[in-house]
Amino acid sequence: MAQTLDLMTGDLSPDPFLERTSAGRSMDVHVLGAHVRFTSDSAALLNVAAMAYAGLPPHVLPMTPPSLHVELRLAPARDVAAGQEPPLVSMQSGAGFLCGVMDASNYAVLFPEQHRALVVASPDMLENPYYLRYELIEFSVFTLATRALGLAPLHGACVGREGRGALVMGSSGAGKSTLALHSLLRGMEFLSEDAVFVHPQSGMATGVANYLHVQADALRFVEDAGLRRWIEQSPMIRRRSGVEKHEVDLRDGHGRLAQTPLALACVVFVSRQPADDPDELIHPIPEHQIIERLVAEQPYAASQPGWDALVQAVKRGGAYELRRGRDPAASVDALLRLLG
Repeated sequence: MAQTLDLMTGDLSPDPFLERTSAGRSMDVHVLGAHVRFTSDSAALLNVAAMAYAGLPPHVLPMTPPSLHVELRLAPARDVAAGQEPPLVSMQSGAGFLCGVMDASNYAVLFPEQHRALVVASPDMLENPYYLRYELIEFSVFTLATRALGLAPLHGACVGREGRGALVMGSSGAGKSTLALHSLLRGMEFLSEDAVFVHPQSGMATGVANYLHVQADALRFVEDAGLRRWIEQSPMIRRRSGVEKHEVDLRDGHGRLAQTPLALACVVFVSRQPADDPDELIHPIPEHQIIERLVAEQPYAASQPGWDALVQAVKRGGAYELRRGRDPAASVDALLRLLG
C-alpha cells in the first residue's frame, strides 16, 4: 500500500516494503491492564497517541500484563481537499492478521497472536486527528488488548461509587453521555463513556477515561458556570453520523477518574421513555430477559470468547432499565441509590 511497483521493469527500490525504516522514537503507556509501546519515525504521530493515552490511571487486572507494540508510520503526503472527511474504515482479515483500511495512505494492520500492529497515516490526517486517533490508533490498541487479555469489549459507559461500577448501555441518543457527564459532575468515579472492557472471570471493568463527548444542548443542565465554560471551550468534533459534540479532556483535573478497575455491580439500560412516576426511574429487568437485552445491545461481544462468563456476572449483579426523569440529576440520584 505504501508504494506501487512494476515487477516487469525491474524498477525496484532497495527497500520496497520499507522494512528498514527506523522508528527512531518511542512512548510507553499502560492501557486496559496492558503495557503498550508506541514507536514511530514521526513525533507528530506519537503526539496523537499521547492525546489518547497519556496521563491515564494505570489499571491492573488479575493477570500478568502483556506487552503490546504499535508502530506508527507517516505515509507520503497526498493531495486532498481541506476538511474532507476520510472514508469509512473497511474491515478485513486473513492469514493471522486483522486490518482496518480507510484508503491506500491510512490503514491499520494487526497481528493479535504477536501482540503487534502497524498504523499508517497521511500527513493531512494530523490536521484533524480525531479520526486517526479514534478509528485507527484506538482501534488497534483496543483490539490487541482485548485479544491478549481475554476481555469482553462492550459499547457503553461506566461510572462507579466506592469501587463498584454501573455499566450503562443504550442506543445512540438515549442519554448515555449525558448520564456519564452528570455522574462525573456529582463526584462519581468515571471509567469510560463509550467503550468498556470487562474481564469476565473476575467481573472487573476497565476503560479509557480520556474524553467525554457533550452536545451543546446538554449544557443547559450544567448549573456551575465554571464547569460550563470548561466544556464550551473544549474542541468540537463531528461524528460519522453528522452530530457535533464538544470533546472534553477529563485529564485536566475536573472530576474523579477511576484509579482502578471497577467491580461490575449492575448493568443499566438507558431508555428514552419518560418514567410514569418521576420518583421511580429504575425498573429491574427479569432474569429471563437479560440475555436477550444484552445480545441486542452487544452483538459483537456476544460472538467472542468469555461471553457466557460475562452474562453470569451480569446476572449476579442484576440488570435494570433507567427511564427519563425530570432532569439528569434525578437519573444520577437513581444510579447512586442502585450502587448503594
